[in-house]
Amino acid sequence: MGNQVIVIGGGIIGLSSAYYLQQAGYSVTVVDKSDMLNGCSYGNAGYICPSHFVPLAAPGIVKQGFKWMLNSKSPFYVQPRLDMNLINWGLQFMKCATKEHVERSAVPLRDIALLSKKLYEEWTAVPGLDFAYEPKGMLEFFKEESSAHHAEESAHASRQLGLDARVLSRAEVEKMEPNAKLDILGAVYFACDSQLYPNKLMSSLQAHLKANGAKFLSNTEVRGFETSGGKITGVKTGTETLQASEVVLATGVWSGELAKQLSIKIPMVGGRGYSVSYENAPYNLHHSIILSEARVAISPMDGNKIRFGGTMEITGVDAPPRMKRVQGILESVKKYFPEYNIPMPAEKDVWYGYRPCSADGLPHIGKTSRYSNLTVATGHSMLGISLGAATGKLVEEIILGKPTSMDIRPFQVERF
Repeated sequence: MGNQVIVIGGGIIGLSSAYYLQQAGYSVTVVDKSDMLNGCSYGNAGYICPSHFVPLAAPGIVKQGFKWMLNSKSPFYVQPRLDMNLINWGLQFMKCATKEHVERSAVPLRDIALLSKKLYEEWTAVPGLDFAYEPKGMLEFFKEESSAHHAEESAHASRQLGLDARVLSRAEVEKMEPNAKLDILGAVYFACDSQLYPNKLMSSLQAHLKANGAKFLSNTEVRGFETSGGKITGVKTGTETLQASEVVLATGVWSGELAKQLSIKIPMVGGRGYSVSYENAPYNLHHSIILSEARVAISPMDGNKIRFGGTMEITGVDAPPRMKRVQGILESVKKYFPEYNIPMPAEKDVWYGYRPCSADGLPHIGKTSRYSNLTVATGHSMLGISLGAATGKLVEEIILGKPTSMDIRPFQVERF
């Protein structure tokens, strides 16, 4: 049992942790309640984005959220419901949504994203890991004069952090995207960002881990733990109790409830996002694009694919999908791309998943005070793929007792 590790969670955070622990000589078992084929790590935009150094808990988001609550197609929505977990999370979120918090968060979010980008670039040389990585940068379009000032501020803040970013005119953007008619004022170009195809990343990571001896227990829910002497001695499923020397908790939106069984407080809610993907579609774009005012992401992927996604819907994990939110995404795209007539898809063709939103917009990564053999890695919100490789590396360093590749104190697990 000395080199056995159980990774609870088969998303990008769990698989990245499994990858680096396997490289370090551990025998890995990955346990997940789903079939590990279509979770939040699959349907996202695939951005590797050091430019995203502003946490979700930022000034103005609460006020804007209240304005958007009456709009069924809005980018951000909190479903009102009597839920103590949601209420407690909301109170912490509002407390954290300050200018000071944003300033404190910028450097750690930049550092973990840059580390992740470096590691993904290393992965492109690993035989069997194929994920259509493209370091082309990202364009953030803006349409309104009121957004132009924000664009300048965003580019300036990025450069202050050492990131390559600059504001472009509409004419400059049209040269970068010559195959699309645009209705914009300009864009911020984040040359520091990259793009990958999440579906390929996840499937090739699973295949790589299995080929090197990792065991996968899909459709297997963790129902409890056995503990003794400040350690987790058993992970209980519906059919057996698994034993290992180390346990990694990387269950995304379900991490809060699972941590509660270990008397660990991690405020967490699910932020549902939607996406629609097309192959061989007539939407020929070269760069990842964010539509600033609409908060919609557009991702050209893997040569012949494109994905339109967005919304942050704080709702219960069992709530039925709201197709009006998908309609809102596609209608927003047309405002920037007037010649794009994207048909409304059938519900079966829409992906949706739940991002694990921490109460301050920062991930929880590290050991806990209660259990010496438990490492937590969760709460990455919309940045799971972006921060995935780095988080896996940090988990490996934490478990082996190595100096970590960056300062992880801002990600302290028990900070609430």
